[in-house]
Amino acid sequence: MTRRKLIAGNWKMNKTASEGSALIKEIKEQFAECTGNCCAKGPEVLVFPPFTTLSAVLNEASGSCLKVGAQNVHWANKGAYTGEISAAMLKELGVGYVLIGHSERRQYFAETDETVNQRVKAALAADLSVVICVGETETERNKEVTSAILERQVRWGLSGITAAQMEKVVIAYEPVWAIGTGKTASDADAQAVHKFIRTLLMNLFPCPCVAEATRILYGGSMNAANAAGLLAQPDIDGGLIGGASLKPADFAAIIRAAQ
Repeated sequence: MTRRKLIAGNWKMNKTASEGSALIKEIKEQFAECTGNCCAKGPEVLVFPPFTTLSAVLNEASGSCLKVGAQNVHWANKGAYTGEISAAMLKELGVGYVLIGHSERRQYFAETDETVNQRVKAALAADLSVVICVGETETERNKEVTSAILERQVRWGLSGITAAQMEKVVIAYEPVWAIGTGKTASDADAQAVHKFIRTLLMNLFPCPCVAEATRILYGGSMNAANAAGLLAQPDIDGGLIGGASLKPADFAAIIRAAQ
């Protein structure tokens, strides 16, 4: 099965509304010929700006092939959850994707496998697509428990999710030890982990078509220099890009590598 590549840029806590709009303009300039549906045969391109930048980015991205997602979502529809954002709010805004369970949310904001699952269910119920992040820390890697960590996170994250809902689910493997460090798994090592995750999906869902169709992204310091090798691997279906997504030329180079 041929899976369409997905290149997603996570802006993290960077870019005000005006800065975000300017960045989208620069990204579009890298693909001046790309408007409307002309990118249908190329990789899907997605950006995750901060909440306060979403409206400006959605406006600037309108009419282009760029898609826009939010960096998090709460599991409740509404209520006394100061500082949180619901799926309904994002849906009305025009957001199509939500990033859930990023390692920084797990590390700094007490995100757990259970709350990741609750957020996933809320997003899917609102007809939003989700990118679920999983990955091991350097300590866990050194202890050689990567497989156990990934299996726990994948099983929890997809608990109660149906095969039909998996059409809107993307999994991003982000080795925590590689995020922002410049370290990257070798092409072969990254492929092995992605293959392991796909095998997990085969075990979780009776129909093998789910595992075959689900896109699995690599999220460990993918950049313009290493993207081609990683994206050539049979089970790596794209990248979740951090710092390089804030540099239009570098982000464009990764997108072109996915073509």
